Amino acid sequence: QVQLVESGGGLVQPGGSLKLSCAGSGTIFSPYRMGWYRQTPGKQREPVALISSDGIPDYSDSVKGRFIVSRDNDEDTVTLQMNSLKPEDTAVYYCNAHLTFLTAVDYWGQGTQVTVSS
Repeated sequence: QVQLVESGGGLVQPGGSLKLSCAGSGTIFSPYRMGWYRQTPGKQREPVALISSDGIPDYSDSVKGRFIVSRDNDEDTVTLQMNSLKPEDTAVYYCNAHLTFLTAVDYWGQGTQVTVSS
């Protein structure tokens, strides 16, 4: 059974930092693009930071310069270092693994809440 398990969410003050981690199991994730999406009530899930199988990151404009995504293909993990957090970063953050080969395959974690508030 393929699983992605996130950890590291919580409450942080504006300007603070948090680190999210995602551990994969049940398949080899090295060929997958991995990364993080977020969702707030009433809105669609949106990509935040993605990283290709060979380690090239891609960030949304709203987090560029503040967030850093990284992966460890030996451990099947992906992390998101979030700095200079803003209240608008408040959301449920989801880990994602995506592969397109003949067909598209997506795996999702269960989500972890990040709240930025004073």
